Amino acid sequence: MSVHNPPRLVILAATGLLRDELSAISTLEYLPRELYPPLFMAAIFGRHRETLKAMVPAWPFACLPLGGLMQKPHQGTLQAVLDGLDVLLSQKVHCRRCKLRVLDLRNTGQDFWNMWSGGKDHMPSSSLLAPVAEDMSRKRYPLAPLEVYIELCLKKKPLEKFLTYLFRWVEQRKASIHLCCKKMKIISVSKENMKEVLRMVKLDCVQKVKLSFTQKLSTLARFAPFLGQMSNVQSLILSRIRGSADEEQDHQDLLQLTSQILRLRDLRDLRMEAPSFLEGHLDQMLRCLKTPLDNISITNCLLTESDLTHLSWSPKICQLKGLNLSGVTLTDFSPDPLQVLLEKVAGTLEELDLNLCGITDVHLTAFLPTLSRCSQLRVLSMCGNLVSMAVLESLLHHTDRLPDLSLELYPAPRESYSSLGVLHLERLAQIKAELRAILTDLERPRKIWVSPSLCPHCGDDMCGHLSPNT
Repeated sequence: MSVHNPPRLVILAATGLLRDELSAISTLEYLPRELYPPLFMAAIFGRHRETLKAMVPAWPFACLPLGGLMQKPHQGTLQAVLDGLDVLLSQKVHCRRCKLRVLDLRNTGQDFWNMWSGGKDHMPSSSLLAPVAEDMSRKRYPLAPLEVYIELCLKKKPLEKFLTYLFRWVEQRKASIHLCCKKMKIISVSKENMKEVLRMVKLDCVQKVKLSFTQKLSTLARFAPFLGQMSNVQSLILSRIRGSADEEQDHQDLLQLTSQILRLRDLRDLRMEAPSFLEGHLDQMLRCLKTPLDNISITNCLLTESDLTHLSWSPKICQLKGLNLSGVTLTDFSPDPLQVLLEKVAGTLEELDLNLCGITDVHLTAFLPTLSRCSQLRVLSMCGNLVSMAVLESLLHHTDRLPDLSLELYPAPRESYSSLGVLHLERLAQIKAELRAILTDLERPRKIWVSPSLCPHCGDDMCGHLSPNT
């Protein structure tokens, strides 16, 4: 029997065992390893809680990806599994075949279950299948703390029942259980609820956190001490935080935030969506970064020319792969800071988003030579800016030098509009034909989108996909 493609007979055998649950439990010690996942699945779907409880202390794999079996966590199933962990934790001498280290309650692990069910020919992660090397000392001493993985999205409404039950269970077993959360989202949650939940989680496990309070900067400042404990965070998203750092209290709150970001030594991805507190103070955020960023996104907000200058000269952006300034108006700025910025990242930049930036012919013409030297660029988006047909044609010639560029999103040129800003569809169709002819002359296969709307996949009839053959 192939371990990686078990026949349906295994599934039938597992189902047959559960017709007599007591007998199934009594035979667990003698079952082959390959039968455990099918039997566990059958027990889940048949709600055989006693069998689930008995299987956990004998689980022969490093991880039990329970979340991958449930679209929505079921409290009864969770309770049975946690009862099984209690049995495991209480054992002075542990079952020799038990290798369990991680209970994963996230929506992952489908490949693991698909393989053992015979549904798909997937090769699951070796960390899930490989037996853990036998440690004889485990028969004499307690297990190291077991890890329970979850994903958290905290909102104002009360916690789901299964989370409340899980937190109470973990609270009573702090010495034996580590509650880990790699991805965390916090949306408009009260300070009290936030503290109650976060004190349960091993914060140095968090790798990605999104804070979307839609409240004042002071709320973010109150969260900052928790953020400082998330020492392994790689991605930080701040969404719609209101405030003005020119006001004394907001200034102190910003200092509180940046003092904690200083502790994030692995931060590589920083995204700030509509951060009204940032205008004139971007340098404070940049100074608190400990390592160079891979991606920075500052969108839908006001920045000063000084902010953009600080960004272009910051040593922490010298190896950017992604730059997103969508919705940051650059109309009244000198093109020099953006040109300097692109020069610094020309060897690493892969994605550039300048949608709705108020970019004019003057800006675009100034940084086109630098843009053509961004040799790694794969995605370029400049929708929502008003540029002329002549400059757009020049842009196509400059970007033709970029071999990896695979997605190009450009605005309809200003000749497509009347003096009152009304779009002329016939003129737009004519311009698209001219652009196709330019692409044909360039003799390099490529596809671009030219549209007056921001999204090239919006379904709008005005949204146009161009290539030499269309």
